Amino acid sequence: MKLVAQVKLQPTPAQADALQRTLETANTAANYISAQAWQTKTFRRYDLHHACYHDVRARFGLAAQATVRILAKVADAYKPDQNTKRIFKLHGSMTYDSRILSWQLADQTISLWTLDGRQRMPFVCGAPQTVLLQSLHGEADLVYRDGAWYLYQTCEVAEPLMSEVTEFLGVDLGIVNIATDSDGTVYAGDQVNGLRRRHRRLRRKLQKKGTKSAKRLLKKRRRQERRFAQHTNHTISKQLVARAERTGRGIALEDLTGIRERVRARKAHRSQLHSWAFYDLRCKIEYKARRAGVRVVVVDPANTSRTCPACGCIDSRNRPNQATFSCVSCGYSGFADHVAAGNIARRAAVNQPHVSALGG
Repeated sequence: MKLVAQVKLQPTPAQADALQRTLETANTAANYISAQAWQTKTFRRYDLHHACYHDVRARFGLAAQATVRILAKVADAYKPDQNTKRIFKLHGSMTYDSRILSWQLADQTISLWTLDGRQRMPFVCGAPQTVLLQSLHGEADLVYRDGAWYLYQTCEVAEPLMSEVTEFLGVDLGIVNIATDSDGTVYAGDQVNGLRRRHRRLRRKLQKKGTKSAKRLLKKRRRQERRFAQHTNHTISKQLVARAERTGRGIALEDLTGIRERVRARKAHRSQLHSWAFYDLRCKIEYKARRAGVRVVVVDPANTSRTCPACGCIDSRNRPNQATFSCVSCGYSGFADHVAAGNIARRAAVNQPHVSALGG
């Protein structure tokens, strides 16, 4: 399986200047190629190479392999459709391959091509990224973000054999509670939801103020909410996969694709619905499960929170409020999210062919 290792570069001021000029020139060249492609309706990489390669090298002073990568970037951008002209940001990422980038993992340095020639500079990363880089394979993206330079390197990691299971750990995803598993463990969303409410109030206040200092603060805080939500999802997914691996079970998730279009929310709740990071959590569970050899399946979520696990009665009245389940037929009651997670686990046990794309 493919994973991405992120490292932070530590260039000198002169090297940072060379990186910035290289990035800006590469994206200017990409916009030039995109304009030629749009004008001539030439979108295939092979055709673009023959039409623009020599012109781009002469016009922008790029190295041969850098030009090849920029041509590929433009061609890939037009693959989904050719109905809109593609425009690239001045500081958009630039792709490097092994011909213009080399890693020296022993002393934590990299050597990459710039307009000023090859530049050798140190990088820093955490222990998990250090392990990942031992299996680096493929291209890397040079990214400039908030005044810092990063490399995102693709790594090829071996997958263990997927275990055969007959039981599943059901996981109910929600907004109030980010996840609830069929063992009864609740991963509450109080912190994430509280942070999002606080950020919404602060954004509204700063946007209304509109001063330069307010705009600086908005820019400074713009990614904090997303980082916190992703960290929370990483923590929850790690715990769920560890529990399933330890108990020899698979993981059953509900397929929530398109839920934002299906659900009608009150105006006060729309921001919560549209900031709900359920797909991010699902992706994290799936790739961590693949690394651990844990099978993941997705099931139809219809009526999982309204079905009585005791008598099978399906009724909207079984869910009188968000937290409570109380069967109108047999009187069975319990915590609603726990009941839903149990139903998801049982549904997965009889519906194993419906396997997620990433889960194997």
